[in-house]
Amino acid sequence: MSPPTLDQLHTFHAQEREIFSKLVLQFARPPSESLLVMATWLWLENFGFEDIFSTISDLPDQLITPFANEAVSCFRCIESPDSPNGFDQIPLTSSYMQKHISLPMLYKHRYTAIAGIKTFLTTICSRIFSDILAQVIPYSSPPCFLPGFHPSLIIPGFPHPTFGNINVMRPDVVDGDNTFNNNNNSFLFPKGVWEWNDHCMESENDRTMFITFSRGFPVSQAEVKELFTSRFGEKCVVGVYMREDCVSSPNAVACNNDQQQSLFAKLVLDSVVTVDRILEGEKLQKFRINGKHIWARKYNEKKDGRTCFT
Repeated sequence: MSPPTLDQLHTFHAQEREIFSKLVLQFARPPSESLLVMATWLWLENFGFEDIFSTISDLPDQLITPFANEAVSCFRCIESPDSPNGFDQIPLTSSYMQKHISLPMLYKHRYTAIAGIKTFLTTICSRIFSDILAQVIPYSSPPCFLPGFHPSLIIPGFPHPTFGNINVMRPDVVDGDNTFNNNNNSFLFPKGVWEWNDHCMESENDRTMFITFSRGFPVSQAEVKELFTSRFGEKCVVGVYMREDCVSSPNAVACNNDQQQSLFAKLVLDSVVTVDRILEGEKLQKFRINGKHIWARKYNEKKDGRTCFT
């Protein structure tokens, strides 16, 4: 199946475009915040809160703003390193969706939400809202037609520290009929636009955990795999990477070279959903196998990427 044109995407996402227009044009909300609101709603709809945009479209204008404010509370909760207390609720969203939803509940799916919101930002929002954004964001320079160069709108607030960057192509240099008929499409939509889902864009880092062990109690790769596959499914572990020889490691001070023991490992999982299943909304989880403790937390590329793995 050929990729959709921009006009087809605009038609398919007509409700989303109408709501986004109200947020940035009628209510004059910040473009970056409004993009995150829309990406959050797109993720919530995909997460199981069906027809969220139909529900919002039927609301009177005076209720759309508080509804959007609750979406802001959602993504701010998700990006926070600290879990919310049990009293932080989003009653309007819960009431109109006719499903229980709360910030603590969303936080238990924090890393799934982060990956999903990032994906919706970069693959959907960046394309279907470009002409609307162009009405509120001044061009910083005239269009430049260098080969292979695609001018983008500069969105204040991006790159976002949690949700990354967004590349919004300027509508004045886009062919509306063939926006998606280019070589970049296979990178953005590896399974095809119409077969896209919010998990197909997960990076390996999104679904990786950093695990540590106690000195003097060596843990093998096989034990790590056995622990997590027995609890979270036999196919959940893609790989376990640990450094057996720590002599040249930058963290050599933390290694026991006499026993050739690795005190840490990188655990690559099948999905970011499994990361959330393991952590259950906590920063750190403790496990035990064969009398030895294992601690697991989310992998941080900036912090943990300096660690040397074989």
